[in-house]
Amino acid sequence: MGIRQDLKKQALGMSQLAMEKLMADEKRAMTIAQALGSVQRGKQALDRGQEELMRVLSFAPRSDFKAVGKKLSGLKRRLRELDEKLEEISRQ
Repeated sequence: MGIRQDLKKQALGMSQLAMEKLMADEKRAMTIAQALGSVQRGKQALDRGQEELMRVLSFAPRSDFKAVGKKLSGLKRRLRELDEKLEEISRQ
């Protein structure tokens, strides 16, 4: 095993131990969970606000790009399937 992997293993072990100690107290664990929930809700609100602002400014929001990307990947997959069928037909 190389030095890099040893360090990685040690760091993982230490972080696991730190998390165990941190979460050992139920009250502290609940406080951390609530804080994480608040952060997630805040990020969702920020994302919604950003999308709304992008729409108001007539820019395409990130979700539109994601939707187009999914459609394109579906079309690429369908095109590959059709190409394979055409190859099969041409072989016969």
